[in-house]
Amino acid sequence: MNKKIAVIGSGFSSLAAASYLAKDGAEVHVFEKNDSIGGRARQFKAEGFTFDMGPSWYWMPDVFERFFNDFGKSASDYYQLDKLDPAYSVYFGKDDYITIGDSLEKIYKVFDEKEKDGAQKLKKFIDEARDNYDIAIKDLVYKPGLSPLELVTPKTIKKLGQFFGNISNDVDKEFENEQLRQILKFPVLFLGAKPSATPSFYNFMNFADFGLGTWHPKGGFFQVISAMESLAKSLGVTLQTNANIEEILVENAKAVGISVNGEQHKFDVVLSGADYHHTETLLPQTYRQYSEEYWKKKVFAPSSLLFYLGINGKIEGLNHHNLFFDTDFEQHAKEIYTDPKWPTAPLFYANFTSKTDSNTAPEGMENAFFLVPLAPGLEDTDELREEYYEKIMERFNEITGINIKDKVIFKRSFCVNDFVNDYNSYKGNAYGMANTLLQTAFLRPKLKSKKLKNMYFTGQLSVPGPGVPPSLISGKLVSQLIQKN
Repeated sequence: MNKKIAVIGSGFSSLAAASYLAKDGAEVHVFEKNDSIGGRARQFKAEGFTFDMGPSWYWMPDVFERFFNDFGKSASDYYQLDKLDPAYSVYFGKDDYITIGDSLEKIYKVFDEKEKDGAQKLKKFIDEARDNYDIAIKDLVYKPGLSPLELVTPKTIKKLGQFFGNISNDVDKEFENEQLRQILKFPVLFLGAKPSATPSFYNFMNFADFGLGTWHPKGGFFQVISAMESLAKSLGVTLQTNANIEEILVENAKAVGISVNGEQHKFDVVLSGADYHHTETLLPQTYRQYSEEYWKKKVFAPSSLLFYLGINGKIEGLNHHNLFFDTDFEQHAKEIYTDPKWPTAPLFYANFTSKTDSNTAPEGMENAFFLVPLAPGLEDTDELREEYYEKIMERFNEITGINIKDKVIFKRSFCVNDFVNDYNSYKGNAYGMANTLLQTAFLRPKLKSKKLKNMYFTGQLSVPGPGVPPSLISGKLVSQLIQKN
């Protein structure tokens, strides 16, 4: 393919697409507005601490492996993966927590301890989830979302009812213990919607969690971005940072280039892995596919309030990943999706990468990453951030008995305004558009522009959906569409 292609953004989908296109013979140039590549998966270092700024859960390792295999490589050619044991712990109150191990056998034991026939019920549930995972990965997610017929295969016809049921009802019907219910509903939060709004078919995320396990790339999640950068460069891709795109150039209903930092550059194809809504604002109104009304009506995944903390001292008794579900799950979900507001008593997540990876903090210290899911589009002020920092620190202390607040020697926050400023993210969302029934597959924003020739899109607002593995797949799908045209 003898084409010159501009790729806007340098997140997972952009880097994946750039590599596929370069492998096919295109001249590919990647433009990143920030001073480092990676999009939401950037990394920063401060005072001896290393922080991954976004994704921290490495799930579905088979999808990463499949990506590198497409280039005759393996993930292990670039980084070392460690399977976490335990995978994570979920806290429901003081001295009240459940730890998820690194094998189904360990998890079956936990379910048996908590509920009569818990292991037997979970085996049945996971068998269904495994079956759905195979169908999703082999038959569905590698389809470009062009037609509803993509969803129709001999296997999916048998699963039709699962697109109309929902995860929440399925779990509640099968399990009685409220803590086990919450653990089983947790993985679908990665799809950006409430369990009650997520089709039953997506229980394949439970197999991704319990069946495939939770992994960590040694050195941090940014190692995956570094690997993709190395791969892209080896294929001849050019990457440019501090390159702000001000306009997509259009002539005769064709995308013909971009304006970067005040200079115009001509290209045969323009592909944007940046925020879809923002990308369309770079086009003349006539060539925008989706109106402001369209975006307002869509269900967006949450934004987040993040704290990156450097801790002077070691934190005993906690794992790499820790979820704090000691408050009302339904209430917090309502305050994200139904009645958007700063949450009354938020669930939160704490990650200590240095538990697995000592190089991410100075000796004898820990790095910490705290996350509070929020509704997108909320008012974001320093005062609100500080108020929630105090709430989280107090709860963390109450539940774990560990007062880390007094040991914090480095602190940085990131919230709605930063998602907008750094990623041009619509309403400051962190995870894209939710995978609800009416926002699945062909019902998501299209990879190929319907109004403009040679204009394409990729990433978590498009097909197949939010999350890192789907973003890798999105990059592959859009590259195939470009190669065909």
